[in-house]
Amino acid sequence: MDALLVKRAQREDVGAFVELMEKYKTALYKVAKSYLGSEDDIADVMQDTVLAAYEHIKELKNASYFKTWLTRILINQCKDFLRQQKKYVVSDKIAETPYEMPENNREFYELIKELPEDYRMIFLLYYGEGFKTNEIAQILDVNENTVKSRLRRGRDRLKQVLCY
Repeated sequence: MDALLVKRAQREDVGAFVELMEKYKTALYKVAKSYLGSEDDIADVMQDTVLAAYEHIKELKNASYFKTWLTRILINQCKDFLRQQKKYVVSDKIAETPYEMPENNREFYELIKELPEDYRMIFLLYYGEGFKTNEIAQILDVNENTVKSRLRRGRDRLKQVLCY
């Protein structure tokens, strides 16, 4: 279904593009929230992401990688924003979103706060958003083995937290 929407959006179907953005806005928000603390900053970065995606959607070669491509754009926008602000904010407020989440998701976000930032983002993308390790490696521009080892080490760390 997404691939069809992406192809329609690539043919300048604004409605299809809006539908895609609506579908992924919560996922984008959660990723942006893990980088930025201010709701205003998150809104600015998400707006820049939507604009960049709209302007460059024709360049996407494989429609099935739309979510990966869009998330990569968002992360780059967040990093650019932080570079411009000359600050780096690691937010402990990942779970505080304006969207209603089931209780089990809140527990997940509270739990991953115990992880260092580089592990936290991988856990968010892998468990929270359902990306595969190779997709996470592309999004974060790291080796896939790095993603796998951080997942393993993060799980070990969380076991320690949960057992005490």
